Amino acid sequence: MKKTKVTITREKRTRDYIPEGFISFSDEDAEGIIQPYNDALVISVLINKSHVKRILIDPGSSANFIRWKVVDQLGLLEQILPPARVLNGFNMACETTKGEITLLVNTAGIVQHTNFYVIDGEMRYKALFGRPWVHNMRAVPSTLNQMLKFLTLERIKSVCEEQPVAKEMFAVEEATPAPKSPAPKDAKDLNKGKSTK
Repeated sequence: MKKTKVTITREKRTRDYIPEGFISFSDEDAEGIIQPYNDALVISVLINKSHVKRILIDPGSSANFIRWKVVDQLGLLEQILPPARVLNGFNMACETTKGEITLLVNTAGIVQHTNFYVIDGEMRYKALFGRPWVHNMRAVPSTLNQMLKFLTLERIKSVCEEQPVAKEMFAVEEATPAPKSPAPKDAKDLNKGKSTK
């Protein structure tokens, strides 16, 4: 019997093949950031060819959200698919969506169809990009460097923050304590100096 050794080499591929590479951040990436800071990562992108600011990048969110008002301004209300969902926040507060919509999102020249839940309510951001978007982009967000980086076929691309917008959106205001009224006097103190007959 004759034995033949066969070696099979498989290349690791994903949906859109991206060559292996390293994404790293350096001190140079943080140049120009207003110090001190503790800001969320807020960027702007093109959504259906319209420039939209105040996009919050939140890898802690399991979904992407967009405000009803933004969809209305884009003139795309008729594209919202009706099934509403009830979403629970980290504080267990419930929010009912108005439906879902798929929009073209252009981030630094990379265009993707992105699914959003449409929310009607007052929020400081116009859209929130959660893990679905971050993972599809194969992006690495850094709040420390206020930057988002991702690999493309040609090179590593980066999207810089909008730090002044983030500071405005998430400003923490100091509450001034109300002046304290004097503590009520003890009943014994009230009776001091009064003569009883």
